[in-house]
Amino acid sequence: MAKFTRRGFIAATAAAGAVRTVPVALTRPPARRILTLVYDKSLGMMRAIDRLVP
Repeated sequence: MAKFTRRGFIAATAAAGAVRTVPVALTRPPARRILTLVYDKSLGMMRAIDRLVP
């Protein structure tokens, strides 16, 4: 397994995310992202729910 520094890991993660999202963003019409914070009792903390609304 490759050894990553913190900076290398962040760069690789950002690059992988860009590869997945750029082609989708170019083909679809823009959608609104709605971020909702809810309290999850089973986790005992706040949780973020991200939804795309056309």
